[in-house]
Amino acid sequence: MKNLKVFSESRAAVNLQAESEELLVSALDVEQNRIFFASSANIIYGINLSASQEMQWTINLCLQSELGLPPILEAEDRITGLDYLIEQEALIVGTSTGDLVLVVPTSNTVDVVGKVEGGVKTIASSPDGALLIVATGFGQLLAMTQDWDVLYEVSYDLDNNLETFMSGTRADGISGLSSPFSQVRVSWRGDGKYFATLGCSGNSEGLQRLRIWERESGTLHSSSEPKDFMEAAMDWMPSGAKVAAACNTSKTKNCASVAFFERNGLERGSFDIYGTTEAKIEMLKWNCNSELLAALVRYDEWSSIQIWSFSNYHWYLKQEWRYLGKNKLMFAWDPERPMRAICWTAYGLVHLLTLCWSSAVYDASIAIVIDGVNVLVTPLSLSLVPPPMSHFNIMFQSAVQSVAFTSRGLESHLAVGLSDGNLSIVKFPNMNMWDQLEGTVYETVNVDPGSLIKIEFGDLRHLTWLDPYVILGVMHCDGDQTSLYSDFISNNWRKCPLMSGGNNGVSILVEMELVCNNVEEVEPGCLSSSGWVVKSSMHTVIESSVVAIAANPMTRCEAFIQLGNGDIVSYMSKEGINIAPAELYKEKRSNLKGFLSYCPWMYPIPVYDYGKLKVLIFGLDEDGRLQVNGQVICSTCTSFSFYASAAGKVQEVVTHLIYTTRQDLLIVANIDEIFHGDVHYESMGNGQSPVGFGNKLQGENKLIREGNHDELKVWERGAKLIGIINGDEAAVILQTVRGNLEVIYPRKLVLLAIAGALVDKRFKDAVSLVRQHRINYNIIVDYCGWQSFVEAASEFVRKINNLSHITEFVCALKHENVMETLYKDILLPNHQDNKIECGSQIFLSNTDSPLEFGNQTIIKRLEPGNEIVSKNCKVRAVLEAVRKVLEEEVSKSPARELCILTTLACNDPPELEEALKRIKKWRETEIASTMNEVDGGLHKLNLSAEEALKHLLWLSEPDAVFHAALGLYDLHLAAIVALNSQRDPKEFLPFLQELENMPSPVMCYTIDCKLCRYESALKNIAAAGDAYFEECLQLMKSNPKLFALGLDIFKDVGKRAVILEAWGDHLFSEERFEEAAMAYCSTCSFQKALGSFRAGGLWKEALTMAGMLRLTTDEVSSLANDLCEELQALGKPAEAAKIALGYCKDVQGAINLLLTAREWLEALRIGFLYDMGELVKSQVKLAAIECANLLILEYEEGIEKVGKYLARYLAVRQRRLLLAAKLEMEGKAKEDVDDDTFSETSSNISGMSAYTLGNSKASNASGNLSTSSTGSHVRTRIRTRRKVHGGKIRAGR
Repeated sequence: MKNLKVFSESRAAVNLQAESEELLVSALDVEQNRIFFASSANIIYGINLSASQEMQWTINLCLQSELGLPPILEAEDRITGLDYLIEQEALIVGTSTGDLVLVVPTSNTVDVVGKVEGGVKTIASSPDGALLIVATGFGQLLAMTQDWDVLYEVSYDLDNNLETFMSGTRADGISGLSSPFSQVRVSWRGDGKYFATLGCSGNSEGLQRLRIWERESGTLHSSSEPKDFMEAAMDWMPSGAKVAAACNTSKTKNCASVAFFERNGLERGSFDIYGTTEAKIEMLKWNCNSELLAALVRYDEWSSIQIWSFSNYHWYLKQEWRYLGKNKLMFAWDPERPMRAICWTAYGLVHLLTLCWSSAVYDASIAIVIDGVNVLVTPLSLSLVPPPMSHFNIMFQSAVQSVAFTSRGLESHLAVGLSDGNLSIVKFPNMNMWDQLEGTVYETVNVDPGSLIKIEFGDLRHLTWLDPYVILGVMHCDGDQTSLYSDFISNNWRKCPLMSGGNNGVSILVEMELVCNNVEEVEPGCLSSSGWVVKSSMHTVIESSVVAIAANPMTRCEAFIQLGNGDIVSYMSKEGINIAPAELYKEKRSNLKGFLSYCPWMYPIPVYDYGKLKVLIFGLDEDGRLQVNGQVICSTCTSFSFYASAAGKVQEVVTHLIYTTRQDLLIVANIDEIFHGDVHYESMGNGQSPVGFGNKLQGENKLIREGNHDELKVWERGAKLIGIINGDEAAVILQTVRGNLEVIYPRKLVLLAIAGALVDKRFKDAVSLVRQHRINYNIIVDYCGWQSFVEAASEFVRKINNLSHITEFVCALKHENVMETLYKDILLPNHQDNKIECGSQIFLSNTDSPLEFGNQTIIKRLEPGNEIVSKNCKVRAVLEAVRKVLEEEVSKSPARELCILTTLACNDPPELEEALKRIKKWRETEIASTMNEVDGGLHKLNLSAEEALKHLLWLSEPDAVFHAALGLYDLHLAAIVALNSQRDPKEFLPFLQELENMPSPVMCYTIDCKLCRYESALKNIAAAGDAYFEECLQLMKSNPKLFALGLDIFKDVGKRAVILEAWGDHLFSEERFEEAAMAYCSTCSFQKALGSFRAGGLWKEALTMAGMLRLTTDEVSSLANDLCEELQALGKPAEAAKIALGYCKDVQGAINLLLTAREWLEALRIGFLYDMGELVKSQVKLAAIECANLLILEYEEGIEKVGKYLARYLAVRQRRLLLAAKLEMEGKAKEDVDDDTFSETSSNISGMSAYTLGNSKASNASGNLSTSSTGSHVRTRIRTRRKVHGGKIRAGR
C-alpha cells in the first residue's frame, strides 16, 4: 500500500540555434551526469543535470572546421541515432546516409569512423559498452566492437532479405524503397547476453514479430507470434524477466495495451492503457531497478507520461504527467538513480523529476491507494485487504497524481490532484457508517479551483490539509516564468527569500480556502464531491525547492515545510512563512531542527516531554538514514511509522517509533529514549550500521525497558512497514514484496495497550487483549499489584460480565509475579507510586478512593491488623475477593455456581472440602426438591450436583477430591466421588465397607490417619475411650509433635506421666538432652535426668541430680572424675578445672587444666591461694612463652602465604589484561580467544591452596607436572567449558 509522488523537480532549457529546430534523439553520460541531444539541424547539445544549468556544450556537425576541412554532415543528412560510449567518453552519431561519427565532447573533436549502407536507423550499445548494435535501413543488424570491427551482420526482418529491399520489391508485393523502416528499436537485457528488436516492415496485415537475438553469434534465439505492435515501443526489463512492448488493441478493447514477453518469445500477461482509442504508445522505458515502467502516450490534444507499477498481480497507474500541445515529447530514466525521471520536448524544455514511494496509509489507519483514475479506499481497522481489492472505490475524470486526507473529529476530507490540472474534494461520512460503503464505486465531480495557476510543467505537489477547509500545495516554476504571474501576483502574493543554492527556479506555496455550497443536500452515509469552490487563495513565492510539507499535529492552520537543503520552516495560514522558526519555537515547542540531508519522508508527531506537549519531526532520506533533531537514529531504515497508546484518554500522543531495516528487522523504540537518550553508531562489518539508543533510562518509572523484545525478525525479506493501528489494537501492518498484507502484534505494544487498559480500569478490554494475544492472565493482577486488584474485584467482575472469561482468569492465577519474571524486561509495574508513565505520557489517579490503583491504597492495606500481608497470599486473596463478589452481586445461574467452584478448586491450597460441602448441600437440596419437601432454587437452575462434581473433578486431581470427601467423614459422598472419578470399585468399596463397620470415633481416626491428619486422629482416638490409650501413645510416638496436644487432651496424672516419659525418651533420642532431662524431672525420673544432663555436658545440673538422688561421697567423687574427663574430651579444660578443684580436691590437676585453657591469671590465683606460688610462676611462664612462640610462628607463615598468593594473582591478572589489549588491537572478538592460552596458569593456580606449606618452586613443579600429565584432559574440559560459557575471557576481580 504505497503511492508514488514527486518530491523534487527542476527544469532546464536547451537554447536551440534555429527557429524550426527540434530535438530528435538523446544520450546520457552517467559518470558526469550529463545529457546530450541531437537536433534536426545536426547540432549536438549537452547540459549538466546535477546543477540544472542551461546549455553547457554545443557542436554543429554541418559547419566547416577551422582548418578549412569540409563539414562532417551535409545539409540533407539527418541524425537518426545517438549513444554515449563510456569507455571512450565519446558520442557515437548515426545519420540517415549511414555515416558513423565519433564526437568527443571534452576536446570537441569529430571523426567519421564508418559508413553503412541503407542509413542508420538506431544505435544501441551493450550494458558493458563492449558491443555496438547498428540497425540499418536495409533491415540489417551490425554488431561492432570498440575498434569498429564488424563481428557479424544479420537481417532483423527475416520475411524480406537484402536483395528484396535493394530491388525495391518485398515478399508481400509492396515496394521496399517506397516503404522504408520508419522506426527500429533495439533493447538489451540487463546482463548483455541477449538483445531484442522490434520495428521491421511487417507482413501484409501489418503484423510484426518481437525477436530475441544472442549477443555472441547474432543467432536468432526466439521470436513472438505475429502481433499488431504499436510503433517500435519496446523495452527489456533490466532484471531480464520480461520484455514490454506496446500493442494496438483498439479494435478489441478500444484502447492500447502493453504486453509482456519472455525470452522464449511467449506472451506472459498484459495491461490496458487508460485513454480513448486515439491513444498511441510511442515509448516504453523501465527504470534501472525494474520497479517502474514509463509509457509515453500520445493523444489528440496532449501527450502524457504514465508511470506504472506492478504489485499483487495487478498493474497500477501511479503517476501521469500531461503536456499540452502536439510537440514531440521524449522520456528517459536515470541509469543509476531508479526514481529520477527526465523528460523533454522537441523545443528544448527539459524537466527533471525525482520520485519517491510514500505510504498510502493516512490518519485513523485509512489506506488510500492511487490506481489511475481510481482511488482505492480501505479502512484497515474494518477490512484488512490488500490492493487491488478495497473497501470502496472512488473514480475520477482523469488520472490521480496526488492525494491528501484529513480526519479531525467527525469530518474527513480527501483532496485529489488530477493530471488535467483540476482539484477534486471528497467529503466522507462518519466512520461508523463506512460499512454501508463496502463494494461501492463513487464517481466524483471536478472542482474548479478558480484562481489556481496553470502552466506547462506546473502541477500542484505536496497537497496538505491545514484545516478541514484549508489546503496547501506547491507549484514549481523557473525564475523566468514568474513574469507570467505579474498580473496575478500583484494582488495576493508574498515573497520569502529562502535560498537553498542552485538555479532550481522558485516554489510557489498555494493556500486555498474551500467552501462547500451544498452541505444540506448530502445524504447521510454517502460520499460528496459537488459544490466545492475556492473561497480565497494566497500565494507565497520561495526562492528554494520544497521537498515535503506536513501539517502540525498540535495546532490547526500550521504546517512544516522542508526545503531542498533539509532546513525546516513553519507556515501559518494567512500569515506565510516564519523565516526563523528555531528561535520562534524555542520557548513554545523546541526541538524544531532541520535534517542533515533532505528527507522526502517527513512526519511531525506530538510527544510528551516531562508533562509538556511538544513536536518531534522525523525524516527519512534516500540513503535510509532516519533522522530527528539533527541526529541519525538508524542508517539502514527502509520504512517507519508511529504508535500512539493513549487513544481515548487525553490528546493522542505518540509513544513509540516502529521502523524496519535493511537487515529485515522490525524495531520498536520508545519515543522517550529518542527524545532524551544519546544516539550513537556502532561499527558492524564494513561500515556504519544501525544506530542504538542510549542505555541510560530516564527515571525509574519508565513503562518500557530496553531488552530482547525490541527487535523482531521480519519473516519475509524486503517487507515494508505501511501502517500502525493505534490504541488497544496495537497492530503493525507489513506489506511483502508480493503485495500481500501481514499483521503482527509486537509483544511490547500489546503489553503497553493492556497496561493502559488496566490503568483506565477498562478490565473488559484488558481481558480481551490477554485472551486474543495469549498473554499471561496474571498481568491483570500483578501490573497494579494484587492488593489493588482485591479492592477493585467488584468492578472487575461487573465490567467483565462474562463468567466464562472469569473462570479462565481464575484457572490461570499463580503465585508468580509476572512483572518480575516473564515481563520484567518489557514492562514495569504500576504500583511503585501513584502514577504511570506511558512512554512519554503520564496518567495520574483521578481520585483518592480506596478502589484507585496506587501506592496510597497499598499502604493502607499493609497497615497493622490487616490479614492480607504476605506476598504468598496473592492467589488466596484474589480468589476470595472474586468469590465474594460472585456470591453477593451476580445472580444465581449454573455458570455462576461453577465459577464459584472454580475459585475454591484453584485456591492455594485448594479448598476442596468447602467445594464438596457446597456440592453436598446442592445434592441434599435436589433430594428434598424431588420429595416435594422444599422448593430448591438450584434445582430450578438445571444444575445437578453430579455436574458440579464432574466440574470439580475436571479442575482437580481425582485422588485429592476423594481424600477430601473422606475428610468430611461422608462415606456415601466419597463413594459418589470414586465412581465419577472412574476408580475401580474393587479398590474403594471394601475400604469404605470396612470403615462403615467401625465405631464412629475409630472410623474418623482411621480416615484421619490415612489423610495424615494426625491431630484430628489423636482427638478422635482419644474420644474412643481408655481402651485405645495404647494406640494414642503409639500415635504420639510416631508423630512427636502430638505430645503437647496429648497433654492437653489427657488430664489423668498417670497417663500424663506416661506421655511425659515417652516425650523425654524421644527428646533424648534426638540429643536434645536438656529438654529430655526436664521432661524426666517432671515425672521424678531423676536417674534418667542425670543421664541426660551428663550426656549433654551439663555438669552442674548433673551434680545437682546426684544430690537429688542422695549419692554417697565416693559415688559423687567418682561421678566428678568422670565428668572432668568428659569435659576435657569436649575441649572445656576450664570447666574441668572447676570440678577438679571443687569436688576432687586436686589443686595441681586444676592448675594444669587452667594452663591448658590459657587461663594464666586464674592459675596464678589458685596457686597463691594454696601456697604454691613459686611453682605456679615457673609453670605459667613456660606455658605462656611456648604459646607466644606458637602464635608468632603461625603469624609468619600466614604472612608468607598471603604474599605468595598476592604475587601470583597480580601476575595472572596482568597477563590477562595484556592479552585482552592485544586482541582488541588485532580486532578479534573476546569470544574467539582460545582458552588453552590459560591452561598452564590454571594448572599452576590449582596446585596452590590455603594449606600449601611448600615453597614456590615445589608448587610450580607440581603444577607443571599436573599440566604435562593431564594436558589432553585439561584441553577437553576447557573446550567443554567454552561451549557452555561461550569461551569468553572472564573479567578480573
